[in-house]
Amino acid sequence: MAATKNPFGRTRPQDDPYAVYKGPNGFEWRVLKTYKRPDTERADAYARWLVAARSPYTFGGFDMGDEYASNVRPYVLASCTDEWREHYG
Repeated sequence: MAATKNPFGRTRPQDDPYAVYKGPNGFEWRVLKTYKRPDTERADAYARWLVAARSPYTFGGFDMGDEYASNVRPYVLASCTDEWREHYG
């Protein structure tokens, strides 16, 4: 039996992310890649996403790097692909 492929394992460009989450005071995370499949990620408190993040401290630009999924998910899902909505709602 073949392993299920991660549908979000390919890195997307910053201007075409899988999802955009928004927080208070201008915080924004654009999800560009996940390292685990959504079904296995839920059990891992340290699951990471590659994000482009913007805040009042980035002066209008984005900083790219890994972020714990559990730090981003509580915020508002502002936009996403249909496939992302299917897995993360």
